[in-house]
Amino acid sequence: MLKISNLFTNIGDVKILNGVDLEIGKGELHAVMGPNGSGKSTLCHVLMGNPDFEANGEVKLNGSEILGKPQFERADDGIFQSYQYPVGLPGVSLMEFVMASTEGLNEDEIVSVAKKFNVEKFLDREVNVDLSGGEKKRSELFQLALKKPKLALLDEIDSGLDIDALKIVANGVNKLKSKDNAVLVITHYQRLLDHIVPDFVHVLFDGKIVKSGGKELAFELEEKGYDWIKEEIKS
Repeated sequence: MLKISNLFTNIGDVKILNGVDLEIGKGELHAVMGPNGSGKSTLCHVLMGNPDFEANGEVKLNGSEILGKPQFERADDGIFQSYQYPVGLPGVSLMEFVMASTEGLNEDEIVSVAKKFNVEKFLDREVNVDLSGGEKKRSELFQLALKKPKLALLDEIDSGLDIDALKIVANGVNKLKSKDNAVLVITHYQRLLDHIVPDFVHVLFDGKIVKSGGKELAFELEEKGYDWIKEEIKS
């Protein structure tokens, strides 16, 4: 579904991604881990078309090149990005927001989906205003479920969550995974992967994917940290 080839990214003179290669098939969930500053969130921003980043290489979604497309076209192509820190929209209710951003759904259908993510009580409230971190993440996953994207980019959805909130959010991600979509999860911590089982785990280091494996790789990173990756690269 998604094929990234030799992707380079910079902001001005600052290089961030240095030749990323990654392929995600339909029905797969991939997790990208790595130390701070390795380029994990940048990868999501570039895939979504953030204009702050200059990108070179190839990024194909279902065989069609998306680099160079504006963000709204990538959204139309079926890409959805969640954020570490969702912003609030004072004056706009969640129901108004999702009614405006989705087509072909009536209020009863929206409420039905909201109940699955335990956010029905937020529908009449302003979007992400006075919500906890976990509540904001659940609200985003609810919106994602309504949009039914081909590719979901989940950028550190575990950021700032306590154990209970983490389980709820992870359960929401598991509900979203299907044979018809693909999911890319960015995370620092193995704890998220206790609840979301990835098909593949990748280590992003100095702007490149330097190691890939199964869920056991995440446990190894949790135990050893990233220093052993540095030594492995040197050797």
